[in-house]
Amino acid sequence: SVARAIWCRTRLSARSPHLRVARRQRQAARAAMADASKEVVQKLQHAEEQAAAIVETARKNRVAMLKQAKDAAEEDLKAFRVEVEAKHQQDIAAKRSTDVAADLTSATQKELEEVRKDYESNKGKTIDFVVGKVLEVPTELTETQKQSLTLGLA
Repeated sequence: SVARAIWCRTRLSARSPHLRVARRQRQAARAAMADASKEVVQKLQHAEEQAAAIVETARKNRVAMLKQAKDAAEEDLKAFRVEVEAKHQQDIAAKRSTDVAADLTSATQKELEEVRKDYESNKGKTIDFVVGKVLEVPTELTETQKQSLTLGLA
């Protein structure tokens, strides 16, 4: 019987017009909150899409800039290779044009000629020096020689 009384009271109170209005207001508030949360979720999704688009654009720009830098570096490298190869070819051509044996023979001839000139210019002086030393004989004895003779050592 207590249960029946509670049941009747809830049943009667559920049918009262004030409760129906409050229930509708709660339902409307819940619907408004659901709409608001859907709107917030949609804004977040839109912001995520925009961020993804920005990141993708930045990634594409980065790839394009790297490709551009690589192409520029390859062009510089090609120019450098051409320059180095040209210098190398010039060095090879210069070495081919000079004959090492001819250079050595030429240098040897120059040195031989210098030796001959030195010989001719110093020949007379050398002969005079040698003859002077051979003919220059001291006729006197030195003090040391005299002492050795007097002591009977010689």
